[in-house]
Amino acid sequence: MTEKVYITSKQTATFTCPMCQISKTVDVSKFVKLENNLKINIKCPRGHAFSSLLEKRKHYRKEINLTGSFVRFVSGKPASRGNMIVRDLSLTGMKLEVFGIFNFSEGDVLEIEFRLDDVKKTLIKKKAVIRNIENSYIGTSFLHTEREDKTLGFYLMP
Repeated sequence: MTEKVYITSKQTATFTCPMCQISKTVDVSKFVKLENNLKINIKCPRGHAFSSLLEKRKHYRKEINLTGSFVRFVSGKPASRGNMIVRDLSLTGMKLEVFGIFNFSEGDVLEIEFRLDDVKKTLIKKKAVIRNIENSYIGTSFLHTEREDKTLGFYLMP
């Protein structure tokens, strides 16, 4: 399995050998301007070879499988509603899988509701903007007013 490694705000990434757990932080500024994520082959000081995926996201994205519901707003009014599964989650957005036929458009606002799988089964209610659509998968980013969330920050800690 290829490990995802995130580029920090200082344009560095820390690679960890899966065999011996030796870590090294490297300047990756030459890769920051690339549009796509990049698979890098690495050899650790002990000679183990492995590969990592250099992820350009600013925030850690946790893969999850949580059910919930949404309401889609068009021109500020509810236009449709449905069920969804949250496939991944970060501090700034999420990827959803929706079921049914909807006329989603990039820029639509969704009001999303789901429960975390933490001990308290915390209810999360957020408003998000659709950023991309690929078949039944919807990429969203939270509205700026929805981004400060200590509960999500704690939940997303690796």
